[in-house]
Amino acid sequence: MKFTIGIPAYKSTYLKECIDSILAQTYIDFELIIINDASPQNLDEIVNSYDSQKISYYKNETNFGALNVVDNWNKCLSYAKGDFFILMGDDDRMRPDYLQEFSSLIDKYPLCGVYHCRAVIINENSIPIQLTEPRPEFESVYDSLLQRIKGNRLFFISDYVYKTDTLKNNGGFYKLPLAWASDDISSYIAAEKNGIAHTNNPVFEYRRSAQTISSTGNVHTKLDAILNEENWLNTFINKQPVNPVDIILKENIKQEIRKFIQKKKIMTIYLSTNYNLFSFFKWCAVKNKYNLSIQELLYTLVLSVKNKRSAKYE
Repeated sequence: MKFTIGIPAYKSTYLKECIDSILAQTYIDFELIIINDASPQNLDEIVNSYDSQKISYYKNETNFGALNVVDNWNKCLSYAKGDFFILMGDDDRMRPDYLQEFSSLIDKYPLCGVYHCRAVIINENSIPIQLTEPRPEFESVYDSLLQRIKGNRLFFISDYVYKTDTLKNNGGFYKLPLAWASDDISSYIAAEKNGIAHTNNPVFEYRRSAQTISSTGNVHTKLDAILNEENWLNTFINKQPVNPVDIILKENIKQEIRKFIQKKKIMTIYLSTNYNLFSFFKWCAVKNKYNLSIQELLYTLVLSVKNKRSAKYE
């Protein structure tokens, strides 16, 4: 079998759209694994309405939850029989030529452990609102990582196709709380040896909504994940690449990591709390735990005050 598509399902709102988009693929050599993460919503009715031998349906006895969602990703992976694996969000969609496009890309770059496509971002009404950036057809992990931390790229999880053996041999998807940066790091690990191939055909549709994990979760848990991401980046960048171009890119990445992590911490605190002067003093008390400086916390306070004033006069 060529492809395994896994859906770690919890939300029912768009699940039918997601499944319909997968079953409508023009390339038919695939299986679909759906794991119900002990959802309180009626997923059974949706899944059982399909009469397709391509679908295998499993139900967790207990909920992994948003904090440990990567464990459910890896449970989906454990059932995979296909040579290549795709993890789909339960509210996202594939365009009909998704699998065909990736099959062609795989044939062209057979040594890669991971592949990527351009994506269309849709809203809660399934209306396209944004297109992600184009990328070169092939690049090293150093190019990919540098462009990401410089803020030039949007990453999701379902715009990636992984060689199943590569993913399993790497221990599955890299686990961080709330899956924050798990998709990024998993792609870097898979691309480390043989790079990553891209197609600029936007065959994936990512849904931006208030129900996504990135819109929820405890701010302290998110900061823990960011610290773990920083540790991984610093460990990775201590390796010595063989390619002379990658050696230059490695030095560029070193210069960008601190700014990237700093910005991520500031925006996480700003977006996750009603930040005010009282909050500033509360964060000062725990700043050492999260490697925060007084300057960063002051900047967050200024940012919050400025945006509140702007909102007042809109």
